[in-house]
Amino acid sequence: MVIISGKLYVDAEARDAYLEGCREVVELARKATGCLDFAISADLLEPGRINVYERWESGEAVERFRGTGPSSEQQAEIRDAEVSRYLISGVEAP
Repeated sequence: MVIISGKLYVDAEARDAYLEGCREVVELARKATGCLDFAISADLLEPGRINVYERWESGEAVERFRGTGPSSEQQAEIRDAEVSRYLISGVEAP
């Protein structure tokens, strides 16, 4: 299992439009083979922060879906980012 998690920063006044621009990507990801969860959402405390969470069956599933990543317009709006890929060897109930 692979988890991709982190945060992006955009200008606070542009965040809602940025997120709306991600709607189709979220819809496509959730339909993709191997996607277990996919969310891009506004942070409740920081006005320019966007939280990213993806959970995939495998690295191969991520790569099949990934393509080129954010559009050039979206990439230009990102002021900072801290996103990591985690390889998970086991899952347990909390």
